[in-house]
Amino acid sequence: MAPKTVLIVYAHQSARSFNSAAKDVAVEAFTQQGYKVIVSDLYAMNFKATATTEDITGGVKNPEEFKYGEETMQAWMEGRLSDDIIAEHRKLEEAELVIFQFPMYWFGVPAILKGWIDRVLTQGFAFTLQTVYDNGKFKDKKAMLSFSTGAMESMFLPDGLNGDLNVTLWPLQNGVLRFCGFQVLAPQVFWCPANSPPEVRTTRLESWRARLETLLDEQPLTFASSGMFDLSFSGGFKLRPEIWEEQSTCPHGISTGHHLGKPLPPNNQLKAGDKRGDAV
Repeated sequence: MAPKTVLIVYAHQSARSFNSAAKDVAVEAFTQQGYKVIVSDLYAMNFKATATTEDITGGVKNPEEFKYGEETMQAWMEGRLSDDIIAEHRKLEEAELVIFQFPMYWFGVPAILKGWIDRVLTQGFAFTLQTVYDNGKFKDKKAMLSFSTGAMESMFLPDGLNGDLNVTLWPLQNGVLRFCGFQVLAPQVFWCPANSPPEVRTTRLESWRARLETLLDEQPLTFASSGMFDLSFSGGFKLRPEIWEEQSTCPHGISTGHHLGKPLPPNNQLKAGDKRGDAV
């Protein structure tokens, strides 16, 4: 049997960075376990971050009113996407697990990684209007975020200066990964390595190495099932009334995003929790 494949999408400029060390640990750990490891080193690749007409070969259909999503979907269907996008598509197709390794910039990902998301998760290839969330294109694959912060952990608590990290991660973990169908594993957060002593950084890397030994056996994060919603234009793609009623006695909302005006479920975006979202 062919070895399982792990894709690491890595976004840091320096080979001496903590993120580079975390990436190297993952490469070593998975290689030792017999996996094939592919690394997309975005800065080394000089990966283009901007989504433009250059992503399509042979010209666009409507240059006067260019619509990137529609044009790239058509180009994907016709085999006319640029070579760099096609290469990343092939890596994604092969991978059972995708790890995004990056430093958190401005509560999100670096621009070069955002460009990878914008360009590589092409409509048609990564999703359609019919194949999202539970029925997403990548529902048989796992993905996770592994990142460093510039702030200490207490600053990202619900009562911390930066606010709840669960809220910060919702757009990436639900709006990107889960939207495309991925089973989303709990993130690996490296708190403020730049201001941590060497022994603390070493300990964190060793904890990461230990986690990698059983990473693919972990339970994914819980998200609200698509079956909980009226998936029609007439129903507005909103939570079904009987689900509202069922949730009325629960002390917390269903998820960080679907909080129903209630307190957010603790650590919904940080740890695998109960399976209420999969009950329907």
